[in-house]
Amino acid sequence: MRRFVGFVVHNWPLKLGAVVLATLLYAGLVLSQNAQVWAGRVPIVPVNQSPSVFILGSLGEVHDVRLFAPRDAFDRLSSASFSAFVDLAGVVPQPGSSFVTVPVQVRVADGRVQVLDFDPRQIQIRLDPLVSKTVPVEVDRGTVPPGLEVRDPVLEVRQVTVSGPRSAVSQVVQAVARVLIQPSGISIDQAVDLVAVDGRGEPVSQVRLDPAAVRVRILVGNQLVSKSLPVNPVVVGTPGVGFEVGSVTVSPVVVTVEGDASVLAELARIDTNPVSLSGAVADFGRTIDLALPDGVALLGDATVRVSVRIRPTMGSRTISAGIVLAGERTDRTYSLSTDRVLVTVGGAATDLDQLDARSLVVVADVTDLEPGGHEVTLRAALPSRLSLVAIAPARIIITVGLPVSASPSAPPGP
Repeated sequence: MRRFVGFVVHNWPLKLGAVVLATLLYAGLVLSQNAQVWAGRVPIVPVNQSPSVFILGSLGEVHDVRLFAPRDAFDRLSSASFSAFVDLAGVVPQPGSSFVTVPVQVRVADGRVQVLDFDPRQIQIRLDPLVSKTVPVEVDRGTVPPGLEVRDPVLEVRQVTVSGPRSAVSQVVQAVARVLIQPSGISIDQAVDLVAVDGRGEPVSQVRLDPAAVRVRILVGNQLVSKSLPVNPVVVGTPGVGFEVGSVTVSPVVVTVEGDASVLAELARIDTNPVSLSGAVADFGRTIDLALPDGVALLGDATVRVSVRIRPTMGSRTISAGIVLAGERTDRTYSLSTDRVLVTVGGAATDLDQLDARSLVVVADVTDLEPGGHEVTLRAALPSRLSLVAIAPARIIITVGLPVSASPSAPPGP
C-alpha cells in the first residue's frame, strides 16, 4: 500500500500537468470535430483611429469563420451577427513607410457562439497623415460666345484651404470654379462649387476645400460703359428709446460702375445693403456691401463705410413750481403777486424723464429791495444737462413792507 501511495505522489506536479494537458487536448479534439465554418463575409472596420491620419484603400473582409455553436444558433448567423475590427489606438506610420500590420479581431453577438478561427488574422493597412495647405482660386469661364464683352471675374475669396491625406493634398495646385457664359449675355453673380485640381487640371479626390464654394461675379454685355454714381446709404430700424438719428454719412460718396449702356442710363444712384439702427444708443459705423443691380459691376472696392450719429431725442416739459426768495431780510415783509409759476425746461428725453419736480427751484431775488412794490424777474435753478425754455409768468410783483410795531402800553392810573 505504501509503495502504491509513494508511486502516486512521486513527481505529482509533473503528473498533474500531464493530466491537464491531456484534458485540454481532448477538449480541443472534441471541439474541432464539432466545429463548423460560417462562409459569410464581415467587413473590417477601424476603431480608435487617430484624427490625424487617413486610411488609404479598403480594409477588406473577414471570411471562413470557424466556430462552435448550437445548431439553432448557427442557422441564424448573418453578417450582422459579427463585428470585425482593427484597433488603431496608438498606431502611426513609421518613418519611411506608410504601411503597418495590425491584428484583426472578431466578436459575435450571440454568447452561445464561440469563434475558433477566421481569415485573415492580420492585415496590412496604409496610413497617410492628414495635412492642409492654401491654394489659389481660379475661374474657368469656358468658351465665350461671340459678340460678348466679358470682364475679369470678381471673387469673394481668392484663396481656400485644402485638407486631406498628404499624398492627395500634395497633388492639388489650385481650386477651380467653373462657370458657363450664356449667349444671351447675362452677367454671372452666383455661388459656384470649387473643384481641387492637380497640375494637369484633373480633379483630386479624397480632399476637402474650405470654403467649398465661392461667389463669382462676371460682368457680361454687348456694349459695356462706365458711369459715376452717388452712394445712397440705406438705414432701417429704430434707435433705442429716447434716441434718434442725428446724421448718416458714407465714404466714398461716389463710385464708378460698369454695365450695359441701357442699364446704366436708368440708374441715378447706388444703394448700400441695409444698415440696421435697431436699439442703437451710440454712434457707430459699418463696412457694408453695395446693392448692385443685375448686370452692373463696381470698378474698385465693393464695400463702403457707413457712419451713423445717434443723439438723444430732444423735448420739453412744463412743471408747476413754487417760488423761493433770495436775499430777504428779517426786518421786512414780502408779499408776492403769485406763489407758483409754470416752468418749461428742454433737453434730452432721457434727462427729462429723470427730472424730479421737487428739485426744481424758482428764485426771486429781493436783495436790497426797499419798502414798496417791485417787479422782479424770476430765474430757475436746473440740472446742467437741461435748459430753461420759459417761466410763466417770467416777472412777478413783490410788495415789500415793514413789520407792524407793537402798540405802547397805557400809563398806570393815579
